[in-house]
Amino acid sequence: MRRLLKKTVNRQSCGLSTWLCFFALYFALSGVAVHAQSTQPSAIDPNIERRSIDEFDIDSENFEVSAFAGVISIEDFSSDIVVGARLAYHVNENVFIEASFGQATAGETSFEILSGGAPFLTEEERDYRYYDLAIAYNFNGEVFFTQQLVFNTDFFLSLGAGNTDFAGDERFTVSLGAGYRLLVTDYLSVRFDVRDHVFDSDIIGTEKSVHNLTFTLSTTFFF
Repeated sequence: MRRLLKKTVNRQSCGLSTWLCFFALYFALSGVAVHAQSTQPSAIDPNIERRSIDEFDIDSENFEVSAFAGVISIEDFSSDIVVGARLAYHVNENVFIEASFGQATAGETSFEILSGGAPFLTEEERDYRYYDLAIAYNFNGEVFFTQQLVFNTDFFLSLGAGNTDFAGDERFTVSLGAGYRLLVTDYLSVRFDVRDHVFDSDIIGTEKSVHNLTFTLSTTFFF
């Protein structure tokens, strides 16, 4: 009986020793793994170097004045140089109201060129002048020339109405347009505009709606 108890006690002692050894080895390996993770360098560097960007905004003043020059294509007449000026008031960063004035001289019609006959218009009647008032909406953007040099830009759509003085008569005109503005500094910008001036005309026959496209480049100042 004593031998049996002694064997049982010995077996229990051996089993207990085995488990103690196992747990000791487990915790030792866990400590080594945690130490390795803590000493391993991070793949992501939290110290981010921020770069400086030069970016020009529109000046705080709301008025914009510009002088422009370009080409106008007068329907039924040849194209000519157009010059003019614009004055705009910016209601906010997206909406502005603009008054425009432009003038050009209409060339000859294709019939006049081919036939060599009597001209449709006198020299004075060939003077083409228009003025209108339009409302436009800006879609703001940016353009990156370098990593440090950034310019603000606007793409805008416009709708307006006014009068066109041409062929000895004033005609009610609707203007549709689009443009692109690049802000060079906080008070100076460069603009490219495309406008279509539409009015009813019966100069060479049956009355019809004519489209007169203008393509202009301008320098604008904010004040």
